[in-house]
Amino acid sequence: MAKRAVVLLSGGLDSTTCLAMAKADGFEPVCLSIAYGQRHSVELERAKKVAATMGVRDVRVVTVDLRQVGGSALTDDIPVPKDRTEDAMSHDVPVTYVPARNALFLSMALGLAEVVGATDLYIGVNAVDYSGYPDCRPEFIRSFEAMAQLATKAGVEGATFKVHAPLSGLTKAQIIQAGVKLGVDYGMTHSCYDPDAQGRACGRCDSCLLRAKGFQEAGVPDPTVYTDGGR
Repeated sequence: MAKRAVVLLSGGLDSTTCLAMAKADGFEPVCLSIAYGQRHSVELERAKKVAATMGVRDVRVVTVDLRQVGGSALTDDIPVPKDRTEDAMSHDVPVTYVPARNALFLSMALGLAEVVGATDLYIGVNAVDYSGYPDCRPEFIRSFEAMAQLATKAGVEGATFKVHAPLSGLTKAQIIQAGVKLGVDYGMTHSCYDPDAQGRACGRCDSCLLRAKGFQEAGVPDPTVYTDGGR
């Protein structure tokens, strides 16, 4: 029987690639998706489709309403930035940053890992094309690993938790190329921060721009469905 790993799955390009990598590493994935009040909740439907297509048998969805915390364009009444240059994206933390989101998500994944007897967690954070998010950096991942040893029953009893962030040093183009080799169908995924009512991508937010650039540089056709005013 394959060893289990908890994979955080948003339904986006990065987390879907991460799921494919976990499977390629020989793990039986337990997928965890978080409904946190995000304006792009269409990603949760994509996550279900991705998990089903990849043959994942154990999929959990946890609801935490981060709209009660706010402070982000993804959970609050704050406009999503559009048409920013790469230089603008590289300065400061953008308003699409959700306060403490990855710390919260990894904590939930850690709890689930204890319950299902797993010591491996996968998260699709990216420290190259990461649009300025502090909780996507390798330093954060290593710090969380250290905390996991101290904060869990399994840890104090001798288990060693490993947080896998296999996309951390890759560009978006390299991520796409790696996923294509693993058979990922990126047409299933959703990355846009501000989709329309039909779930079509705006083509103008930071996430859309980085995704489109990644497909172009990877030499892979972009399967994203955009709004009429998108790309």
